[in-house]
This record gives sequence, structure tokens and C-alpha cells, in this order.
Amino acid sequence: MSTDDADRPLTRAELRARRAAEEAATAAPAVPEVPPADEPVTRSAAPADVFDRAPGPRRTPNGGSDPSTASESVPEADVDLSPVPAAEAVTSPERPPERPPAEAADAETFDAAPVAEAAPDPRLEAPEWQPHPSPAPAARRRRFPLVLGAVIGVLVVVVAAFGVVTLLQGPRISSVKIDAQSAIDASGTRMIITASQPLAKVDPKQVSVSPQAPFTVDTSGRNLGIRFTVPLDDDTNYTVTVKDATGTDKQRQSTLQASFQTPKSTIFLLQRNAKGDDTIFITDLGGKNAVPVVQHEKIDDFRATADHLVVATEKDGVSELLVMDRKGKNQRALKLPGPGFLSNLQVSERGNLVGYTFTDKGISATSGRASILVTQSLTGDGEPQIVKVGDKMPSISQWAFVPDSSSVLFIDFSGALFVEDRTAAKGTPTALGSAQTVEGISRGTYTAIVSRGNDLVELNLADGSEKPLAASTPDFGVPGTIAPFPGGTLRQVATRDATGLPTGQIVTRVDDDGKATKLFSVTGSDAIMQACPSPSGQYSAIVVAPKLVNNPYDQSLLPLPTTMQTHIVDTRTGKELVVLAGFDPSWCAQAPHR
Repeated sequence: MSTDDADRPLTRAELRARRAAEEAATAAPAVPEVPPADEPVTRSAAPADVFDRAPGPRRTPNGGSDPSTASESVPEADVDLSPVPAAEAVTSPERPPERPPAEAADAETFDAAPVAEAAPDPRLEAPEWQPHPSPAPAARRRRFPLVLGAVIGVLVVVVAAFGVVTLLQGPRISSVKIDAQSAIDASGTRMIITASQPLAKVDPKQVSVSPQAPFTVDTSGRNLGIRFTVPLDDDTNYTVTVKDATGTDKQRQSTLQASFQTPKSTIFLLQRNAKGDDTIFITDLGGKNAVPVVQHEKIDDFRATADHLVVATEKDGVSELLVMDRKGKNQRALKLPGPGFLSNLQVSERGNLVGYTFTDKGISATSGRASILVTQSLTGDGEPQIVKVGDKMPSISQWAFVPDSSSVLFIDFSGALFVEDRTAAKGTPTALGSAQTVEGISRGTYTAIVSRGNDLVELNLADGSEKPLAASTPDFGVPGTIAPFPGGTLRQVATRDATGLPTGQIVTRVDDDGKATKLFSVTGSDAIMQACPSPSGQYSAIVVAPKLVNNPYDQSLLPLPTTMQTHIVDTRTGKELVVLAGFDPSWCAQAPHR
């Protein structure tokens, strides 16, 4: 319909527009009244032509109005608040966006007539939540030194308190170190006790070991060293007690006590096999856990150290010397003085040396070397070293390494007895008179038992002094062999009937005080080939060739009866623990000689 038709009625919008134009022509623009702060302002939707005018005064943050933004407005009394159809409603740019369709649909369920939302009054809105303000960086920087200082102060107090307690209590044990396996295999093992403070010198009288064992003592700073001069028993708990130990200030005394457990013993044995490879095996003293370690077509002899096995074999009709670890791995051949044959194989644990007597292949009455004594490093470094007396290489009838050293004691074919350190730069043998045999050398004492004529003497290798070997009580007869151990000796004696004919053999244990006890015996055609104590003397390994008359010798360079057995006996009680098939026990310094 055209709006130029004078007869048609005017719409509300037209009426309002005409009324506003008339008032604007006759009166000055009025400033709209600002409602009180506590009275909310509510606006209804208005026709689009009303909002086409310039915006009204802008409200300032403090609730007032900004006159600079004021423009003409319609007095509130003349505004028609009648609802306007929803199609004509216009959204002000200052109002929130319309609801989504879903929200609008929900609103219609409550109010059929669409009503525009009232504009929120910022003065009535709840303040937005703000987290508690963090301290300023400057405050944090000021607080950090205070916290750090407090922590350091507490630590200083704690350390000082511990220091005072330590001084008041006297020395305490911080740590204990010992190689328990080495302690049962060899003499000279050290136990290191580290205290909480430097120690004053400890007198040996302040120290006790249970069970008893000989030892020496040394003190250095916080460390107290206990050196066991002999090997210890296996499967035993040892306790070391130090009474009245003091620090270097000698103000407070305390008792130091430390314990350790030794492991169970094992032993290596050799089995020869005429129809197959010879075998070296290791076993515990129960005999049920034997493990083969080395197998070879022909094994003549072997010796063991804490780290190595040294094995004498045959190859192409001559001797070969192999060294390896105790598991039989990492084998390597040691260089020999030439093609030939070796015997009397022995090792020095302390000197890390191997020694043997050597004879050239094809020796004759006018050429070649016979039974010369040779030593060399187990590492294979360097050339084999031949023992000389003056400028000669004497033939050696018997020899032995001195325990706990790198020295050798030997007798040449003329009966002269010598001792020499094989690691000295220019070693020269020291003459010790004459002797027929070297029976054995005690561990930790450097005392050898040798025979001079019909007498057995104890010879001190350090100073050359000697004394007769004490007879046993009771006297079982003249010993054929003697094997020393810490605290006594094993002596092998032949038994005889009233007419003097041999009836058997016995092994006796003779203590240092001379008291003798029969330990083991055989009769008839059985023969004792060798008797060796374990390193500490706790056990004895006695090698027997049963029924020797019907027990033929093998074809080795070191021939021995085909069948050999090793009896393990408790040296202190005489109780037999086990019988093992094999011979040449690793407790022995050398192989049996028969």
C-alpha cells in the first residue's frame, strides 16, 4: 500500500516519527534522564527506524554520561512500549548476539511473545574472580637467600651434631674388605677395616681372631690391616675384634668388631683314560658336583693358582705347556727352552711363576741338557729362565718353590742345597750346605724340612739356622715323606711286623708339640702314593693305588698306576668324607713320584 494515500490510517511508526519531528522543531534537544544506580534500565525492542538515528550519550565507567557523545533522542515518556512483531525486531550492535536456535526454542516454551533481552548493567554485574596474586619477582628474590641460608644452617647443625657424637663415641667401622676365596686358598690375605676417623697405632695385643688364626697388624690413617699369615678354614665364620681402639687424639676408646664367612672348598683332580681323552675336573668335597674343565689326548701333570691352571701335555712325542683360566678357557701355550720333556711342574702364587725341570729331546752322554731347572712368567712374557750356579746349568734332583715368595729351593745331583729369588734382577743362588731330600716347606714361616744324612732338620731359609725335627709321640717310625701344614705335619710311615717285613702304610698327623695321631692306613697290596694337606690343614687328600700288583702303569711321560683314588679326610678328626676317582689333587705342591 502506498503511504501517499491521505485516507489510509498511519502506522505506529509513522505516528511516532511525525510526533518526534514536530517536537524537534519546537524545542531544544533534551538530555535523557539517567536512572538511579540501583534501578535497572530495561529496554524493549524498537522499530528499525528508531535505531537509525545517531547513538545516544555514552556512559562513562563511573555511571555518568559523556556529553560529547550526546545526540538527539526521543523522550522516554513518548516511547511506545507496545510489543513489536518478532520480524521487525532489530538487534543493537551493543547487545549480546541472539540465542542459538535451540535456546530460542526453549524460550518460546515459557513466553509465546518474543521479548528482547535487557542490556546488562555493568554496575550490577558481579566482579570477575581473580586468583590470589603471586608474589612479585623482587619479593621472591629477597626470600630465596633467606630459605637457602636456613637450609644451610640446618645442615651445618646436623653435621656438627654427628661430629660431636662421633668424637664422643670413639672410632666406628665404616667398611670391611676381604677376599674370602683367596683367604682359604693361600696365605697372606689381608682384611681391611676402615674406621670413621684416623686411628692411633693398633698393637697386635689389642686384636683377637676367632677361631684362632695367626696374623699381623698394620695401621694407616683410617685403615686397619689384618694380614692372615696362613690360609683359613673353609665354610667358617671368622670374627676379628679390636679392643680399646682410639682416634689419633686418643680421647675416646671403642671396640671394633667385624665378621666374614669363608666359602666351601673345591679341589681339582686328574683322570687318565687309556681309551680316550684325559680330563681335569673340579669338584666340591661331597663329590656329587664334579665338572670337567680341561680335556686333552694326554695330560701328564697340572697345577692350579687362584687365577690360572697350568697343564703339561704331550704333542708329537714332546712336552707342551698350556696356561688358561680356572674354567679352562683362554688357553695359550708357553714357550719351552726347546723340544724336550718337562717334569716336577710347580707354581708360585706370589711370584706368578711356573717352574719345572726340563730335558732335551735326543740327549746323549756328550750333548744336551738334562733335568735343568726352568722358571718363567705365567703371562708368557719374556723367555724361559734357566737356573745357573756360576756359569753352569746344573742338573737338579729335587726342587720346590718357597711358599709366599718367588724363591726356589733346590738340590743338584752333587747334593748341594741352594736357595734363589727368581725375580731378582741378577739373582745369585745362596748355598745352604748339603742335603739328600727336601721334604716340604711350611707356609708363612720360610722353614724347610730337609734330610741331612740320617737326620731330619728344620731349616730357616731366612737366616740359615736349623734345629732337629722333633720326634712324634708315640713314635710310629721313620717317615718316608713329610708334608707341612699350619700347626703340624702329615707323615707317611711304613708299618712292619715283628720280623721287619712291611705290612702296610699309615698317614699320621703330628702337631707342632709332637703329639701324633694315626689318620689313615692301608694294608695288603694297596699303596699310598701321596698325602697332601689342604692349604689350611683342615683336610687331607690321600692318593691310593688299589691292588698295586694288578694295577699296571700307564704309558705317560709321568707313568703312574692306571687306577688311582683320592680319599678326602678331615685332618682333625680322621673322619673320611669322600673317595674320588682321580689323582694329582691341586692341594699338592707337585705330582706323586713313584
